[in-house]
Amino acid sequence: MTPETPASDRPFAQIDVFSSEAFGGNPLAVVLESSGLSTARMQQFANWTNLAETTFLLPPTDPQADYRVRIFTPTEELPFAGHPTLGSAHAWLEAGGKPRHEGILVQESAAGLVRIKADDAGLLAFAAPELTRFGPVARDVLDRVAAGLGLPREALTDAAWLVNGPEWIGVLLESAAQVLAIRPDYPAMAGLAVGVIGPHPGGAASEFEVRTFISDELPCEDPVTGSFNAGAAQWLIGSGRAPSTYTAAQGTFLGRTGRVQVEADSGDIWVGGESRTLISGTVRI
Repeated sequence: MTPETPASDRPFAQIDVFSSEAFGGNPLAVVLESSGLSTARMQQFANWTNLAETTFLLPPTDPQADYRVRIFTPTEELPFAGHPTLGSAHAWLEAGGKPRHEGILVQESAAGLVRIKADDAGLLAFAAPELTRFGPVARDVLDRVAAGLGLPREALTDAAWLVNGPEWIGVLLESAAQVLAIRPDYPAMAGLAVGVIGPHPGGAASEFEVRTFISDELPCEDPVTGSFNAGAAQWLIGSGRAPSTYTAAQGTFLGRTGRVQVEADSGDIWVGGESRTLISGTVRI
């Protein structure tokens, strides 16, 4: 077993992702130089930050990538997640990172290579990874989902597995108002990660409202969720129930102002939003 590297000061940032307003998005802790840290130390630190995710940036092992990222929740490592992808890219660029490819940053993760681009205003967006599981949800599982959302089964307009790292079950409701009215019963859907999306009326600032519920060891509602929005965009645009470009609001129920920008372009679904650094310095780890 390789001995643990002694604790040292490492560059650190905390990024607010998917909002134009400070404290309106989903916070992400980023350790920018993580070489020498063991998996156990990374998991311990992610548990200590107690954020939805903490990322650790490392030199890439794939020659096409600009950097490698490892993504941890307080209890486990994830192969991919959306707001950690954008927040890590923001932190890496702000720290002076220079992409190898003009106009495209390539992030290496356990799920593979993820492309990230910036528009003219500097807003970052990632190309949604392919869904590794997509399809109908079994009747007994849907019964648990409906019970967990406090809704009759017939209120679920449609549902699908949307797995791109996190194992989301996507649920479509008739309206954003229905989404905002949910009061989740986490024990009823224990072990499931459920994302719910419903359309706003025409003329609203955002086309859809999103909420995501994670019913694992630490049940919670995630403020703004890039991975679910990526899967939902592939599902809804692919089935013609969403336009090729739209904005999803998320975090409204939690007092956040998350906004996820979605665009289908040349076969890719791009998922983006604003990020800003709210804490920067060093961490002894």
